[in-house]
Amino acid sequence: MKPSFLLLLVAGLCFTCTTQKNLNTSVQSNIIQKENFHLYLLMGQSNMAGRGKVEALDTLIHPRVFMLDKSGSWMLAKDPMHFDKTVAGTGLGLTFGKIMANENPDIKIGLIPTAVGGSSIDQWFADSLFQQTNTYPYEDMILRAQKAMETGTLKGIIWHQGESDSNSEGAVSAYIQKFEAMLDSLRADLGIVSVPMVIGEIGYFFYPKAEFARDMNEVIRQIATTDKCIGLVTAEGLDHKGDSTHFDSNSYHALGVRYAAKMQEIQRHCPILFKK
Repeated sequence: MKPSFLLLLVAGLCFTCTTQKNLNTSVQSNIIQKENFHLYLLMGQSNMAGRGKVEALDTLIHPRVFMLDKSGSWMLAKDPMHFDKTVAGTGLGLTFGKIMANENPDIKIGLIPTAVGGSSIDQWFADSLFQQTNTYPYEDMILRAQKAMETGTLKGIIWHQGESDSNSEGAVSAYIQKFEAMLDSLRADLGIVSVPMVIGEIGYFFYPKAEFARDMNEVIRQIATTDKCIGLVTAEGLDHKGDSTHFDSNSYHALGVRYAAKMQEIQRHCPILFKK
């Protein structure tokens, strides 16, 4: 699937050409009032972290889209945003952030990368070590979110995960309960009553590789019907990069567009609420 003119236009709006050195020295002063710095939490496994080929389009910066880097500092966002593995590449988050920023010229967007490639839903609970990367995905996510919330206001969560839980009937059948428990823990730890959230289907091209992948997508669709604050993004029409597991770069761009559209839709009837 080739990138459409619309995607290229949206992704190219408002980019700057200043050097990275100048950007790094001016980022903190460019972030405006906390209430106008909108934060989005990027969670899940490799298809949220991104495994697409990084091309010129993916390195173009937007002057109002930032990311929290590995050290916990804000910098202007470009791919690869994630650092879970050395193979991290283009993902859906950057396109998502640019579209959210272009929706309102008075805000800035802060993306919080926390996805970990290969992680199952079981790794997204407190005290759960993911041995493959020797990290604690849930605790790391909470710490990074709390750090970001010192300077901005959380506005939503985007989630893409499920491939690692698609090889077992038991994992699929337990997924909804675990997902809801994970979300309850996140709300409690971040002091949130409700939060707009968008989740995505796993690629249809993954079905031949995992016996219960089709069932997993049915579960993901079901989750999106149980809560008015959760929206669903389809993987229909998207392609893989040649491994029948990860989307290609053009499909990540398309996913970013879909996630942004769905987030904007959900936010209209489900504003984020914090505990008093």
